[in-house]
Amino acid sequence: VVVDAVHQALAPHCTELTVPPRPTLIRTATMWHLSTTVTGTLASPDTSALELATALHPTPAVCGTPTQTARQIIAETEPFDRGFFTGVVGWGNADGDGEWVVTIRCAEAEERTLRLYAGAGIVAASEPEAETAETAAKFRTFLSAVGA
Repeated sequence: VVVDAVHQALAPHCTELTVPPRPTLIRTATMWHLSTTVTGTLASPDTSALELATALHPTPAVCGTPTQTARQIIAETEPFDRGFFTGVVGWGNADGDGEWVVTIRCAEAEERTLRLYAGAGIVAASEPEAETAETAAKFRTFLSAVGA
């Protein structure tokens, strides 16, 4: 779902776009992630890395799909304001070069309090217990990073 959305978002900006048919696995210290490297040739050399990042955001990994419907359902059903739950973090220079990543976990810090945010990739076949365990693992990773 996410790879298809990335393809659709980047296609208008590219003359050539390569999307592998299958993801690969990337291991971090605490989790395995699916990874798909999408490569392309820009249609215009004036297109900046930031323009591409904003074309991609929010991905279904952040908001669901279709985006507008998912945003509406989230606004109507979540019992809290997501605040700074997600965004893009990176750099850009005057030539339009840059590197950006989507942030899908974060925390708000205030004095001695942290409010953690992490999501789950809910699809029709999701099992609530497995999604809860995955989200807990994401929280543990963050808590370990801050020494909690």
